[in-house]
Order: sequence, then C-alpha cells, then structure tokens
Amino acid sequence: MEAIIASAIAVLGTLLGSGITLAFQQRTVDRGHEFLRGEKLRQERLDAYSTYAGALVNYRRCLIHLWFCLHDRPPREDADGVQIRAHDLRSAAQEALFRAQMLTEDQVLSEAAKAVLDSIANLHKTGSRAELDERRTVTRDGISDLVVAAKRHL
Repeated sequence: MEAIIASAIAVLGTLLGSGITLAFQQRTVDRGHEFLRGEKLRQERLDAYSTYAGALVNYRRCLIHLWFCLHDRPPREDADGVQIRAHDLRSAAQEALFRAQMLTEDQVLSEAAKAVLDSIANLHKTGSRAELDERRTVTRDGISDLVVAAKRHL
C-alpha cells in the first residue's frame, strides 16, 4: 500500500512540476511575443515618422522654389512645372501623414502632424520676401518640433 501511495505522490509531483513548467514557459513565450510586437510597432513608427518628416521637407522646399519662380524676375524655371511637382509632393506628404496617424495613439501628435502640413501648404502664397523668410523659419521649426514630439513615441 505504501508503494502505491508513494507512486501516486510521485506521479502527482511530476504532473504538478510539468504544469508549473508549462505555465512558466507559456509566460516566457507570451512576453517574447509582446516584446517582438512592441519592437515591430516601434520600427514601423520610426519609419512612418521619418518618411513623413522627409516628405514635409521636400514639399516645403518645392513650395519655396515655387515662390522664387513666381516672384523672381525673370523666373529661372517654369512655375507650372514646379506647381505640378508641388502637388505630387503634397500627395506624398498626405499619404505619409495618414500612415503616421494610423500608427500613433496620441491624438495631440496626430493633430500636430496635420497642422505642420497645413502651415507648409500656404508657404508659397506670401507676398514679400520678408514674409516668406518668416514662414520658412516657422515651418522649419514646426518640422523640428514634430520630430522631437514623435521621438517620444518610439
């Protein structure tokens, strides 16, 4: 009888040890998956935020060039061609904005990203060189501030 009880205790001990080992392994696997998911999201955010910042810089540069094409006498380049390029760059910036907005959970960052694009959109509609220079500074600082804010979400 003692042998049966000892065998039963040994079997129960083995089962309990196996169950505990399985639970710890499952927790380790879950933590590993959570870490990988978080790292993948971080990488996607990094890519989206940097792509958006690059698109903003290119769009801003094109609009500044358009301003000089419209106000320089004689213009160095056809303003219509630059305008078409600006439309294409705005589309690229909007696509990058949408991707960045989908990946961020922070509504303030999402709105700030849109506000920077909106401030750049009217850059070429200034009347004077002094006003252009002021808006150039504001938009450059806006992009820099957005990059700093996005960095906190990585």
